[in-house]
Amino acid sequence: MALAACLTAAPALAEPVNITSDMPSAQVPLPDGGTAEISRVQDNDNKVEGEWALTSRPCPPFCIQPMQPAPGVTTIGELELIAALQHPDTIVVDSRVTRDFAIGTIPGAISIPYTEAPDRLDALGCEIDFDGFDCEGARPVVLFCNGPWCGQSPAAAERVIAAGFPADLISYYRGGMQVWRLLGLSVTE
Repeated sequence: MALAACLTAAPALAEPVNITSDMPSAQVPLPDGGTAEISRVQDNDNKVEGEWALTSRPCPPFCIQPMQPAPGVTTIGELELIAALQHPDTIVVDSRVTRDFAIGTIPGAISIPYTEAPDRLDALGCEIDFDGFDCEGARPVVLFCNGPWCGQSPAAAERVIAAGFPADLISYYRGGMQVWRLLGLSVTE
């Protein structure tokens, strides 16, 4: 009877939480040359809390964003973002303000706040020239911000396109940090 009481009091083992049925985690390069592992929280009772659990913020400014922030931009999900993080030519950009980036971001992302994006095209493979930037050698870019209600990455997309960056090289992770955290994926702080 004592053994039965001990067995019922012990917590149940958590079921594995993979990214996909055949991908438990993914290794991604970091801007500093190291690597990070992206995985999901293994606690089957994990819940999103705090700011990320808020669903009804005043609009404006927290209005639901379109699926395509600008013509020519491709919207992607988490699996495509993980693949982009693993691709050596793709740059993943956290378009949020610096304060939000410092609180936590997707491993492998670099910070280019949406307000600075048109002036930082050199970080995306464009060359500075007399008229601004020559983006003939631009690299593929993924932009993200706080989530489906955040306008920072859509604004960044519109601004870099207006500055000469090719729209067809931009992908938009609309889910942003809210959905990334909702799925229990790794966050670099």
